[in-house]
Amino acid sequence: MDAEMPVYTLDDALNTLGFGKFQGFLLVFAGLGLVAEAMEIMILSFIGPATKSEWDLSPNQETLLTSVVFAGLLVGSYAWGVISDNYGRRKGFLGIAMVASVAGLLSAFSPNYLSLVTLRCLAGIGLGSGPVFLSWFLEFIPASNRGTWVVVISIFWTIGTIFEAALALIVMPGLNWRWLLALSSVPSFAVLLLLGLAPESARYLCSAGRTVDAHHILEKIAQWNHTDLPDGMLVSDKTATPDEEFAIPEHTPPLSSTTEVKPGSSSCFMLLSSKLIRTTLLLWVLFFGNSFLYYGIILLTSELSSEQTKCSSTLLLLQNAQDGSLYINVFITSLAELPGLLLSAVIVDRIGRKMSMAITSILTFICLLPLVIPQPAAITTALLFGARMFINGTYTVASIYAPEVYPTSLRATGSGIACAVGRIGGMICPIVAVGLLSSCNQTAAIVLLEIVTVVSVVSIQLFPFETKGRELTDTVTCTTTLVSNPR
Repeated sequence: MDAEMPVYTLDDALNTLGFGKFQGFLLVFAGLGLVAEAMEIMILSFIGPATKSEWDLSPNQETLLTSVVFAGLLVGSYAWGVISDNYGRRKGFLGIAMVASVAGLLSAFSPNYLSLVTLRCLAGIGLGSGPVFLSWFLEFIPASNRGTWVVVISIFWTIGTIFEAALALIVMPGLNWRWLLALSSVPSFAVLLLLGLAPESARYLCSAGRTVDAHHILEKIAQWNHTDLPDGMLVSDKTATPDEEFAIPEHTPPLSSTTEVKPGSSSCFMLLSSKLIRTTLLLWVLFFGNSFLYYGIILLTSELSSEQTKCSSTLLLLQNAQDGSLYINVFITSLAELPGLLLSAVIVDRIGRKMSMAITSILTFICLLPLVIPQPAAITTALLFGARMFINGTYTVASIYAPEVYPTSLRATGSGIACAVGRIGGMICPIVAVGLLSSCNQTAAIVLLEIVTVVSVVSIQLFPFETKGRELTDTVTCTTTLVSNPR
């Protein structure tokens, strides 16, 4: 390569091309994937009680319908991340859409309980897709407003939860749960149909050494957005000239390394290597805590806001709902997430990821604190509404931060495993929280949630660096050298 020839990186190109029609299409496609996942998870609130009545299921059998979906999510969150990092984002999308759509639709035709459990587990595996869609979308966004747009795409998750509750309100009274399962699989089929229009990630192509293919993607972006690429030749993010590729920084931070993560490397070993283990473990703590709090607040909302009973299991309350009150309740409480997303969009690119997560976590703590002592129904509802709003904001910003801290060849895997660990928190929370609430121990339940909130705030403060305005990287070197400029 001629030493005088100008070069530009992928981030230089994205900053020049800006956010336009091309990214708008990506927003809709990735958002559709989040809608599909949200609808299939929200359906768990309605299928259990319906099948219990039809097939005379025991409480353990009904609980298993939910547990197998979360077990599938654990597998899917890891598996699709590994596939996407090693073989490309589009191959991950293909597997996700095929498994989720087919298993989701076949669930509606289940002849018995065992087949329904099996198919719901398979659907759960297909639903561990959120980190892949978010990582892919993030890799096309300019660094200057990346946080805001990833918050915007998170709105699709909330849209999915609201739409599923509305669909259940319309379908369940006149038809049955089979129709609800069939209609809920439509977004997954839509992702499958639109997959041919979705481009491969240019950043993944660069990390795999396919710079020419990446350049073709950038040309397509320029055409759609009516802009021009920078002059010169596209080079990998890690280097501007051949001499600089192997240069060691003059002031190398303790966690820095010149090791590049190649596609096909052992992802788990790399995530737990000395270069990344601190960030990885802190992310696991944060996602576990956020998921535990998110589902705990949903349980508290149903339990403590109920005027029908002062002390009963939330699960029993949901199972005994015979009219549309359950669907209306889920619909209304889901609306609490919208102002949380709006707050996140406003602050995430202004004050940074770490500060945003810390503020929303502290506000969650403040909203829950008065509930240590039983409050009037109106105040309880308002406090829980606020708590869900703020914890959703924390979760959203964490979903931005996780893929930003990892290099391209580990991005989907790292954020996928963090999400999977969060699912464990979501599985454990109902067992612990319902147990406390069933024994009429509201104070203990709130104190437990407050402790989890404090642990989450501490983990946020211990993150080694801020990613606001930083370029995404392809190597551990570039990722970990951010430590030299901590907040």
